[in-house]
Amino acid sequence: MAYSLINLIPFNNSEDNFLQDSTAARIQVEVLNGCGVSGVAEELTDYLRTNNIDVVNLGNYRSFEIENSIIVSRNEKIYNAEKVAAIVGLDEQSIIQQINSNYLLDVTFILGKDYRDLIPLKKRQN
Repeated sequence: MAYSLINLIPFNNSEDNFLQDSTAARIQVEVLNGCGVSGVAEELTDYLRTNNIDVVNLGNYRSFEIENSIIVSRNEKIYNAEKVAAIVGLDEQSIIQQINSNYLLDVTFILGKDYRDLIPLKKRQN
């Protein structure tokens, strides 16, 4: 009986199905707080994650004087930055492309003082 069960199980030796990276199709983003308001970067991170964006880094930007939020595309796939912008309601004019092969992520989101204009943060009172 065991022999017949083994014969019924299809085996596929294709390299395509051997090990698939589950993160390969997900947009990897870092969120940096450039406005200095406590908690807004965490709220944005939670919102992005609920929209299937893989936030791999959360921290502070080098300055808290960023007036307008910026999305930086770190590779040639600018459509990833455009998708992130659409999810949060940010105009595509806020996207810049700085290709850097040393970055192991797709997009850097620098949160500015305009955070109240973004979809996930519109209701925030601070």
